[in-house]
Amino acid sequence: MTNLELLSQIVLPTDLHKFSDKELLQVAQEVRQAILERVSKTGGHFSSNLGTVELTVAMYAAYSLPPDKVVWDTGHQAYPHKLLTGRLERFDTLRKHKGMSGFLKRDEHELDVFGAGHAGTAISAALGFAAARDRVGGKEKVVAVTGDAAICSGMSWEALNHGGELNTDFTVVLNDNRMSIAPNVGALTSYFNRLRSRPQIQDLAQRAKSLAERMPNPIHRVASGLRHGITHYFAPEETGTIFEEMGFEYIGPVDGHDLPTLLEIFRNVRELDRPIFVHAITVKGKGYEVAEEDARKWHGVVPFDLQACEMAKSSGPVTFTQAFGDAAVECAELDPKMVAITAAMPDGTGLTNFAKQFPDRYYDVGIAEQHGVTFAAGQAAGGLKPFCAIYSTFLQRGYDQVLHDVCIQKLPVRFFMDRAGLVGDDGPTHHGAFDISFLTHIPHLVLLAPRDTTELREMARWTLGYDRGPTAVRYPRGASDDRLPELRTPIEFGRSEVLTQSDQSAATVVAVGSMVSVAWEAAQRLREEGISIDVINARWIKPIDLEAIARLGARSGRVITIEENARIGGFGQQVRDGLAEAGHDGIRVEVVALPDAFIEHGAQPIIRAEAGLSADALIERIKTRHRVG
Repeated sequence: MTNLELLSQIVLPTDLHKFSDKELLQVAQEVRQAILERVSKTGGHFSSNLGTVELTVAMYAAYSLPPDKVVWDTGHQAYPHKLLTGRLERFDTLRKHKGMSGFLKRDEHELDVFGAGHAGTAISAALGFAAARDRVGGKEKVVAVTGDAAICSGMSWEALNHGGELNTDFTVVLNDNRMSIAPNVGALTSYFNRLRSRPQIQDLAQRAKSLAERMPNPIHRVASGLRHGITHYFAPEETGTIFEEMGFEYIGPVDGHDLPTLLEIFRNVRELDRPIFVHAITVKGKGYEVAEEDARKWHGVVPFDLQACEMAKSSGPVTFTQAFGDAAVECAELDPKMVAITAAMPDGTGLTNFAKQFPDRYYDVGIAEQHGVTFAAGQAAGGLKPFCAIYSTFLQRGYDQVLHDVCIQKLPVRFFMDRAGLVGDDGPTHHGAFDISFLTHIPHLVLLAPRDTTELREMARWTLGYDRGPTAVRYPRGASDDRLPELRTPIEFGRSEVLTQSDQSAATVVAVGSMVSVAWEAAQRLREEGISIDVINARWIKPIDLEAIARLGARSGRVITIEENARIGGFGQQVRDGLAEAGHDGIRVEVVALPDAFIEHGAQPIIRAEAGLSADALIERIKTRHRVG
């Protein structure tokens, strides 16, 4: 491990003030080296963090944190922040169970001033901090760091609009690396491209500096503090126009890796007391050649060989994501009206191949889930068959649009929710723990969950032919259990699948999606001990196949539901209510689900087991009650 002589001395960002500008260059080198060495061992977000090293060092050397505040967007770009806030010694625990989060968490460090896992929140939160400061008479500076993908979200523009109107002292820094995870899309991206492409802008800072230095004292000091505003006398008229019209002083574009220039800019900006917009151009993957060449591949990494520049190739079973991507292509081949939509996640949702094969039927709306949902509604109203692929956690952002624009109008949009349930190392901001609860109470919507990747493909084909209203399919991260039986029944509306049944059953277990394999494993192990249970693959979360559940449950008098969703408002509670309303008072219903808590990060098997969603826990529950009975 490289000796990180200066970085190891930093406990708080104010420790940077003791270093010379030359030493700060070494700090930046050590921060980058720490990311290279540590993330290659732990895995995590990689290329985006390599791109913010100099930007972070410059900001933290120019400002005084605390009391000043920097609010980060998403957290994909905030590893340098963690390293400059005294967490070097803990960095080896990054994204590990009970270790350091891969995102920002208020309860992890005092300078994680605002949690960040979803994009587009930083400007709103920073403006809120600035308004609170103004209200209580504080003097601290507030900075929001957003990305060129996050700033395309509607929420960012709402915040910019409000910030210009408030005309208070806060700064927005745009980390413009031309990408989110995949290349950015949209008209605003084209605008940024035009700003970046103007060669005469690149030397404006130096020209303005020369002008300021020629001014006599004491004018020189004032001019030095404002000289980045002088750049507009040199710049083309349209440069930064959008932001200036919204009430911001626009500075840039500037080289986000030129530490001396960045230091000067942020030291000057800190002296200003109005809305400032700093546009920094960075390179995603900076300092690691293969990541610079393919930042998309190296955005999020598993542990890899740093010297060989190689990540281990996956050779495991087909994942749910891959299965959905294959199903989308199959459905497109079957029906020319089928189209696919993603919100800046073509790789994460499995639509990359679809985009190549059907470019005119593929829509990436950027980080704009609300728009994506209503866009799909419009397509459905126009006669198309949209497959809207959005992670479970991100569909939360489009809840009103699902309810108001899709379901009230009974439009046949097909939602495919990857990462349903506990996703693992990304933690509570990314767990898909609530979609059953927030979708099943909406009229007209039907919701399905496949037990394995084969069933996911069958459900995708089924939704293609269903035009009576909206549908949603939820499925987990990773691959399905290949030990499940291959014998299967066709997908029929509202009908579950009975996998095992016995006249001497100790209980009927009704499992949803990813939990079918847990129930199946429990059944096989219990059989070896002479205990039989019925296992039902629910398939349908709405409508629920109460007839099958009641029929099998009546024989044992005991039904156990198991799901990877919050207990409140989940599948189990609805089964309990449905059986009670149908008069099946003799059936006791036990609900196994996620607790009323935000589940921390960790490997999926570990956190599932802690939540009681394992075969061991299910077996113990069945055996304990069986002995009591």
